[in-house]
Formats: sequence, structure tokens, C-alpha cells
Amino acid sequence: MDIDYTVAALMFPAIPLMMTMYSNRFHTLSALIRQIHDQYTFEKKIPPQWENQLHVLNKRTNYLKYVMGFAAFGFLFNMGTVLMLYLGSIQTARLVFAGCCVCMIISIFLFMQEIRLSNQALKYHLSDMDSMKKDL
Repeated sequence: MDIDYTVAALMFPAIPLMMTMYSNRFHTLSALIRQIHDQYTFEKKIPPQWENQLHVLNKRTNYLKYVMGFAAFGFLFNMGTVLMLYLGSIQTARLVFAGCCVCMIISIFLFMQEIRLSNQALKYHLSDMDSMKKDL
């Protein structure tokens, strides 16, 4: 397969958009954690599924850390591909671009795991609301 600038250019719009989506997800998660922290600290409210929620939130932040890290390395490898093409090192450019693709694949798979955990966290919130409804 021939590799040229257009191959690397295909990834340029995709990677920053993915990183923006990941950052928005991280921002939302951090706001949720701060809200739960404030509820616990100032109002001393402890939901029934408190331990499970904390465990899931911790795992989600770790997943997002790795998701964004692999996406950032994918972007760096994509830039490395352009540099290697500019320097005329086609074989190295192919290897570096393969690294870009692998990083992005790992990033997407980890993001899918974070979404699974997010769904699990929502189920904990629903069970909290269900238990509160029964108390009424």
C-alpha cells in the first residue's frame, strides 16, 4: 500500500473531534463527582448505593484518563507520520501510522468500557430513586 499525506490527513479531523468528545465526557464526570462530594460534605446525604457509586466513578475516571492518553498518542503518531513522509522515510511513516491506528482502536475500546460503566452508574442512581420511592 502506498502511503502519502492524504492517508494521515484522514485522521486529522477525526482525532481532535474524538478528543473533544472525551474531554466533554470528562468535564461532565468531574462535575458529577464535585456535586456528590458537596452533597456528602455539606449536606451529609449518603445515598444507599454510595459505595458502589464511588467505585464506579473511580473506575470511570481511570478509563477516561487512558482513553484520552491513547487518543493523544494517536494524534502524536499521526503527526509523526506526516513528519516521516516529509523526510521521505516511507517505511517508518507506515509503522508510525500503524501506531496511530492501534492507539485510536485502543482508545475507542476503552471508551466503550467507560460507557458500559456509565450505564452501570445510572442503574445505581435508578435503584437509589426506587428505594426512596418505597420509603415514601
